[in-house]
Amino acid sequence: MIRLEFKYDAVASALEEAGKRLEDMTPLYQGILDYMVDQTKQRFIDGVGPDGRAWAPKSPVTLALYAARGDGNRPKPLIGPSGRLSSEINGQANASNAELGSSLEYSAVMQDGAAQGAFGRTSRGGPIPYGNIPARVWLGLSDVDEEEMVGIADDYLLELFEGRGFNG
Repeated sequence: MIRLEFKYDAVASALEEAGKRLEDMTPLYQGILDYMVDQTKQRFIDGVGPDGRAWAPKSPVTLALYAARGDGNRPKPLIGPSGRLSSEINGQANASNAELGSSLEYSAVMQDGAAQGAFGRTSRGGPIPYGNIPARVWLGLSDVDEEEMVGIADDYLLELFEGRGFNG
């Protein structure tokens, strides 16, 4: 049997402090969340999903409706007159995880798409939505995102064991 004793108070103290910091990994999850919020917002600028594929363009009908309402020329997919979906990406981090998303009702429809009439009819009998909405995956992880998150975790652990604070 092998027995290991720490005779150096500094080592024992450092390991005890590291153990305490591992109990609450909020700084790590906040760092990952901050990175993912930035990456997700960048997707709206680039018009691509996590897999790098370009989002389907807006339909001519949608563009004509914008023009008729005075909402201007907004050809970028997923960026409508309010710009809310791209600007209201948020999340929360705690000791055990991080969550990212949108609280907007239509965010899931933009992510998954919807068939014409999938949500019923208007009081005038028109379909809701008025046309097919293609899925434009905006929420998810790319291979690069996964690698970056591992890097963030590596940095966190390195700084934790070196006794420095973590700044995300």
